[in-house]
Amino acid sequence: MVRAILLIFEPVAAWNRILRAERRTAFILLAHLLPLLLLTSFCEGYGLVHWGKPRGVLREITQPKYFTHGEAVLFEAGQFLLSLAVVFVGAGMLRSVAETFCARNTYTDAFSVVAYGLSPLFLLRIADAAPQLSPWVSWTVGILLSIGALYHGVPRMMEPDPSHAFGLFVISSVVLVLISGMVRFVTWWYLAGRFTGLESVISDLAPRLHL
Repeated sequence: MVRAILLIFEPVAAWNRILRAERRTAFILLAHLLPLLLLTSFCEGYGLVHWGKPRGVLREITQPKYFTHGEAVLFEAGQFLLSLAVVFVGAGMLRSVAETFCARNTYTDAFSVVAYGLSPLFLLRIADAAPQLSPWVSWTVGILLSIGALYHGVPRMMEPDPSHAFGLFVISSVVLVLISGMVRFVTWWYLAGRFTGLESVISDLAPRLHL
């Protein structure tokens, strides 16, 4: 969480520390990404149980739905896995894009950029605990902060040719915006009550967790 805050307010210094540390994928996953996602999942899950979330889309919004503990855990578990997928898939795509710019990077390089670069986006999910705040507000602010972090992170971590640095930054940012935006759409659509079949399955499974 501290690293995510530093990437927002002191991105240059934060990326320099990350570059010097030369952490491996497993360390970044276990020491940075998983704790951050668990924290934000807990905060949002707490809000879903205690404050609920309005149903519907735009003018169709109705009274909030209060989630049971089991429903909140299952929803957050799904979002947690989707978030991990965004990072792993995004890292793979970033490495592939870098190769088109003749950069020879390892998967760890790309994973570092994506895992740390998307930290502001994941951190802003804490705001999703607020019942009246649209999930798109936190996503928009978070992804813009992440793009700001990537602006400094991509050239430092991927070390492309200077003439290709900005192009690699733009393409990687667009890819991550699209992937994370699709995940946000899925979770927003579910919270709006549009996935009735999936919601029914989760409602049936939730009591079995005995929470």
